Amino acid sequence: MTDPETVAPSTITTDTAPATTKTTTTLNRPFTSGFIVTLGGLVAIAAGTAFSQLSTVLIYVAFALFAALGLDPVVRWLERRGVRRPWGIVIVYATFALIVVGVTFLIVPTVVDQTTQIIADLPKTIHAFEQSSVYTWLHDTLGTEASSLMQQVTAFLTQPTHIATIGKGVLQVGMTIASTLSGVVIVLVLSLYFLASLPAIKAGFNRFAPAYSRERVASMTEQITDSVGGYLMGMVALAFCNAIVAFVLHLVLQLPFPMLMAVIAFCITLIPLVGSVLYWGLATVLALFSGWLPALIFAAVYFAYMQLEAYVLTPKVMNRAISVPGALVVIGALVGGTLLGLLGALIAIPVTASVLLIVKQVVIPKQDAKLTE
Repeated sequence: MTDPETVAPSTITTDTAPATTKTTTTLNRPFTSGFIVTLGGLVAIAAGTAFSQLSTVLIYVAFALFAALGLDPVVRWLERRGVRRPWGIVIVYATFALIVVGVTFLIVPTVVDQTTQIIADLPKTIHAFEQSSVYTWLHDTLGTEASSLMQQVTAFLTQPTHIATIGKGVLQVGMTIASTLSGVVIVLVLSLYFLASLPAIKAGFNRFAPAYSRERVASMTEQITDSVGGYLMGMVALAFCNAIVAFVLHLVLQLPFPMLMAVIAFCITLIPLVGSVLYWGLATVLALFSGWLPALIFAAVYFAYMQLEAYVLTPKVMNRAISVPGALVVIGALVGGTLLGLLGALIAIPVTASVLLIVKQVVIPKQDAKLTE
């Protein structure tokens, strides 16, 4: 009969032999090991550099995908009424193109004229501000420092060298606008391809899941994409309401540049959470150039609209598409904005809703199924 104590040492020696051999091989070939480690580091650096170089392209792709998800509910609404999907996509993009062309011809000339008028009337605006009650209050509070500050501003704006500097800045702004427009065109083209192939993209994504859970994954995918599309459509609708309110207030209070401020309101209020507050502060400060009373009325009325939007319009528009607790909305928007800027703030709430959906439908049921340890 074999003694177990004599077999154990031999077994231990046999099990540890491969590890010892690998360690010895690694130590005997330091150049090869160092080359492999260095090559791995270089590949990682190259991948990071390529990712940073492609960041603009990735942002375009993300915006295009979100635009496709935002337009998909409209296309499916047309499909439910008997329109085939390709024709539905054509109708949606043709309508969008007509709206853009119409808005361009109606708004852009006015915005350009008003912007030119701002630059031309700048000395008059400064002089009118010096005659206003706001400047009188500043002069009484600050004394001669207010007059000195206004003289410095006027001198800066009237010197030719500074005007040339401003002109260069305007040229840079024009180049930025041109680059932005080209990016918008790229996003629209990509979104067209994404929208046309969205069912195939969803089907391909669902096939990554095991066969027994594909039906459940497909249901969750539909819920997530529906929530993203509804959220984006809701954001556009709320931004449009903000633009209408801003335009009407500027007309009624006879504040300058109502069309330009309406366009600015639409663009700024697309930013989740803080967009309305940012526009409220900006427009109120600009309204001060027309006097205390118009600025105070504008600030009060627009603040009242912000409360109406927060407690009436937003719940009605957003609760149909997405349901996220208020604290998570704020946290998600802050994290997304910090990491990815405007894109991060835009996608933070849909991503948060998607994570909550996965937790509710996957994680929690698994935990509930564990009756005993």
